[in-house]
Amino acid sequence: MSPFKSRLQSDLTEAIRSRDELVSSTLRLTLTAITNEEVAGKTARELSDDEVLKVIVREAKKRREAAEAFENGGRTESAARERAEGEVLAAYLPAQLSDDELKVIVADAIAQTGASGPQAMGQVMKVVRPKVGDKAEGGRIAAEIKSQLGV
Repeated sequence: MSPFKSRLQSDLTEAIRSRDELVSSTLRLTLTAITNEEVAGKTARELSDDEVLKVIVREAKKRREAAEAFENGGRTESAARERAEGEVLAAYLPAQLSDDELKVIVADAIAQTGASGPQAMGQVMKVVRPKVGDKAEGGRIAAEIKSQLGV
C-alpha cells in the first residue's frame, strides 16, 4: 500500500474514533474513489502516490463544482457541506500557487514560445502544465493564459 493511501486510512480510523462525521465520510468517499481507480481496467493494481494524489485532486474539484452548483441553486447548506469536504481534502493537496506566481510562470512560457493570439493557447499550456503540476487547476491556468494573450 502506498504511504499516501495508508495515511488516508489511518486518518480515517482517527476520524471515526473521534466521531468526526465530516472527515470520516469525506475520507471514506475518497478511499472508495481510489479503490475504484485501482480496480478499473483489465487488471487490479496498486496506485502510486502520484496517482492517489491525482484522485484526491479530482475529488476536490468535484466538491468545488458541486458547491458552486448548490450555491447557484439556492441550496446553501449543501454548498457549505461540499466546501467543508473540499477543505478536508485540501489538507492532502500540495500548496497552491498564488496568482502572482502563476502570472510569472505564464509570462515566462509566453516569452519562451513567442506565442500571440488565441491559437497559441495550446503551445503555452504545454509549457506551463509540467512546471505547475498539481499546484494550480487547469481552469486557473487557462484563465491566466487567456488574460495575458488578450483573448
